Order: sequence, then C-alpha cells, then structure tokens
Amino acid sequence: MTVRPLDPLKSIKMKLGAVIVAAVAVTVLVVSVGRGAGMSAAASALLAGALALGLVQILARGMTSPLREMASAARDMAKGDYHRRVTASSRDEVGELARAFNAMAVQLAEVDRVRRDLVANVSHELRTPITALRANLENLVDGVEPADAETLRTMLRQTERLGGLVAQLLDLSRLESGAVPMQRRTFAVEAVLEDAASESRLHAPGVAVSVVVDSPEPVADGDPARVHQVVANLLDNAVRYSPPGGTVELSARRGKGTVTIEVRDHGPGISEEDSTRVFERFYRADASRSSGHGGAGLGLAIARWIVDLHGGEIRAEQAQPTGCRMVVVLPAGRS
Repeated sequence: MTVRPLDPLKSIKMKLGAVIVAAVAVTVLVVSVGRGAGMSAAASALLAGALALGLVQILARGMTSPLREMASAARDMAKGDYHRRVTASSRDEVGELARAFNAMAVQLAEVDRVRRDLVANVSHELRTPITALRANLENLVDGVEPADAETLRTMLRQTERLGGLVAQLLDLSRLESGAVPMQRRTFAVEAVLEDAASESRLHAPGVAVSVVVDSPEPVADGDPARVHQVVANLLDNAVRYSPPGGTVELSARRGKGTVTIEVRDHGPGISEEDSTRVFERFYRADASRSSGHGGAGLGLAIARWIVDLHGGEIRAEQAQPTGCRMVVVLPAGRS
C-alpha cells in the first residue's frame, strides 16, 4: 500500500514545500551528525543526498499515486470496464481530480447499463410483433390459414405496433439529442386537452374521458403540438389500465405563473417506490403494465423529456382510494 503522509495538506504547493523542507532538514541533520561522528564532508554529503532522495521518493510517490491509478483505470475503461475506482483520500487538487474521476466512472457505468438495457429491451419489443407476423405469414404461405380479413387485420395491428415503436424510439432519440425544434408560443390549454381526449375516446370507446378546465381558461407557454403529445401519452396509459366502463378525468387549472394538467384514472395505480422510475425508458412497475397490454414503456419517457424541455415538471402520484394521478406543470403564458 502506498504511504501518503501528505494527504491532510490541502494544496499541491503546500505538499511541494513540505517535501523541500523535509529534504533540506534531512540533509542538515545528516551532515551535522556526520561531522560530530568524525565523517568526512564528502561521505556526509553522499549519505545526506541518498537519504534526502529516498525521502523525496517516498513522499512524491504518495502524491502521484492517484494519477497512476487514474491512468490505469482509464485504460480499463477504454476496454469496457467501468467498475474501477481510484483512492481519493488526499485533500488537494489531485484528490479533487480523483473524486471527479470516480464520479465520472459511476456515470459511465450507469450509461453503459442503460445502453445494454436499451438494446435488450428494444430487441425484445421488436421480436414480439416480428414473431407474430412471421407465424401468420408462414401459415398463409403454407395454406394452414386462409387469407381472411381477421388474419390480415391481426397482421396489420402487429405492423402498426412495429411502426409505433420505431416512431417512439426515433422521437425519444431526437428529444434526448436536442434535435427537435420547439415552436413555443402562448396557447389555450382547453383546445389541446379536448383534441387529445377525442382521440383517446376513438381508441378506447369503453372508457369515458372527461375534460374539466378552470375558468378563466388557463393559457400556457410552450409548443402546443408537443404538449398534445404529452397529454395523449398520459391518456393512452390511463385508458389502457382503466377497468372496463371506467372513467379517466383530464383537468387543467391555473397557478401562480404555472398551468397544471392532471390525468387521473381508477386502475391499479403506481406505488410510491415506482413513481419516479416509471419515466425511465421501457420501465414497467409490475406485470399489470406489461407489453401484453400493448405499451412499449416509452410514452412516459417521451413525456418527461418534452416537459423538461418546456422547463416544467411531471410526476406520478397515487390517487385515493385507487388509481393514479399524472401531474404536469407548465409555465403559464400571458393572457
């Protein structure tokens, strides 16, 4: 283990000064002792120089060991190993660099984990509709099933699912890279909510969607097309997990410099533990929110990115007695 007696010192300058003082002190001490012991001046100087160099080597090695550790860890990271950490016990600039290096390593490890999960999840999500399409096509080619309207409709739904997943992935990629231009302006919230609710009613006629907007009508500052996308994604989730014959409540109210949009359903809800993770890509809180219901786990991730780009906030809350409340807070516009 490398000896680091200078770690308590708070700067490289102080450490270098300490090394110089220690070397001079050792030299003076050895020369004085040698003279008292009757050693020649040359012998005393050689011994003093050797001891001083040895002391400098020990102290300097402790000062530079974090740099050598970082160089070694960087080489491992270049090979894909993000689990190496360096000792960050010193309080000087090298110690700060070591701590920053460790923080960077943690972030890189998380990015690598997310990348691996993304590849695995995308592969899984694409494989399911592709497998279904292949099976249907093989049955049609082999004559096992006739090319009736129901079979073709099933194939069309799988194709639409593939297209929707690819579109969501592209949209999320553009949002994360900042390549999506924002057409911000002041707009009335009610019209956006009504349009999203109308679309939701077409896709899920068995679930009622109500819209309640405060008076005077809230006005938001943002891109109405992107806000519509957020509301549509939230409604899609709420409708999908609502019980048959249930109701989804969509509302908007004014605040102090903000507009709050809420989507409430009466489904299984989201636990407090999962309330933040539901905005991660492909994350599903439980089996009730699985891909078998048609969701790919990207809608809430896209909604979060859009809201963040607006400088707003989105969160999930447990509704009482059952259900989930998705709350979106956007900057208010000038009415």
